Amino acid sequence: MPTLDAESAIAEQFVASLFPAACGAVLAGSSASGTSTPTSDLDLVLICPTGALDGGRSSLAATYEHSGRVVEVFAYSPEAYRTWAGREVDAHRPVILTMLSEGVVLRSGPALHDLQTWARDVLSAGPRIEQHALDVRRYAVSALLDDLADADDPGERALLLADAFTALSELLLLTQRQWLGSGKWLLRRLRTGAPAVADRLIGAFASGERSLFLQVADDLLAPLGGRLQAGIVR
Repeated sequence: MPTLDAESAIAEQFVASLFPAACGAVLAGSSASGTSTPTSDLDLVLICPTGALDGGRSSLAATYEHSGRVVEVFAYSPEAYRTWAGREVDAHRPVILTMLSEGVVLRSGPALHDLQTWARDVLSAGPRIEQHALDVRRYAVSALLDDLADADDPGERALLLADAFTALSELLLLTQRQWLGSGKWLLRRLRTGAPAVADRLIGAFASGERSLFLQVADDLLAPLGGRLQAGIVR
């Protein structure tokens, strides 16, 4: 398994070679958390002076190869970083905020320090969502559970089970003012943000047993008012 020192050295060489003007560089993802494998990407968040990126652009998301590794780059001017991060906050999925606040700093400066402070403040405050938005999500979960209960086709059941798990997980997280994630990050958010329900919900989903999942889902919805259908205004 690659070491953090080795990963950092490759990342630093990459930044020096392709983004020498960067005033901030953070190694994020599995490399920063110590869970990387030989095939893991190197995820980098770069903060660059305004106008320093090619073509005078303010942001760049691109994939490179360096020293035999795939490098995923997310580069921004300070202003662009706040704009893109704000869009993620609105969607309750703060990917680049988490990368910047929890990653390993390779190159620092005042701009990076200010953004990290802002990112950590936003993350600690948690997502903001109105009750009506939660009700709409509960309505959507209820509809998925109904469809799952009625599905006869095995393929449809599998897809509906996955959709219902995702929708219910997101509802439970937002109800507890916890951030969302996609894919494997949804599981990680659930385990850290809603540990009291995570094992039960994940276990029911992983079992593939429709009846078990429906029972667990209804149990977890009960404190929120149960399934919501009639009377909802979307």
